Amino acid sequence: MTRILIVEDEPRIAAFVSRGLEAAGYTTAISDDGAEALERALRPDIDLVLLDVGLPTMDGFEVLRELRARGSLVPVIMLTARSSTRDTVEGLDAGANDYMSKPFTFDELLARVRSRLRESSGPTSTSLVHGDVVLDILARRATVGGREVELSAREFALAEQFLRNPGHVLSREQLLSRVWGLDFDPGSNVVDVYVRYLRGKLGPQHIVTVRGAGYRWE
Repeated sequence: MTRILIVEDEPRIAAFVSRGLEAAGYTTAISDDGAEALERALRPDIDLVLLDVGLPTMDGFEVLRELRARGSLVPVIMLTARSSTRDTVEGLDAGANDYMSKPFTFDELLARVRSRLRESSGPTSTSLVHGDVVLDILARRATVGGREVELSAREFALAEQFLRNPGHVLSREQLLSRVWGLDFDPGSNVVDVYVRYLRGKLGPQHIVTVRGAGYRWE
């Protein structure tokens, strides 16, 4: 049975989330301390982590960075009362799969849990390969034709989305949500700017603009 680790130092919130998840058919474990949560999250019986930012011993960002440094690919959804873009970016850069600001509705949390679990149930290979482009997910390394290419954290995350969805059109809205964790802003050109960066580093032939729809990895 799928087991979800709830890392939350507010007992009321932890109990509320645990009851809801168990009613939905999951089993749960609860930790209210960062260091303890890190060791618990590394165990093979944990399928997903709901990770609060404000924790004793180690904060959520530290726990997440250490998890990824140790090679863990367990899906992590950050939960925090902080709603600034800076905190969202820090969480995603540290390796979070998703980010939710408090207060949140349980229905939305459950939908995100299901989505992240579906993603993690796919192939377990640590490398994504398409043509001459290879992304090593654990090492966060990209190569083109055997030559290593330096990508920023955001460029790597964007490239990962394309290589996980080759041949599919990804809209700007989808990319902004998945890579930046932000709602779509029609005045923002950040996706277009980073697509341009990727074309310069991975080759312009790989990413095709689909007018009025988004981008597609060929």
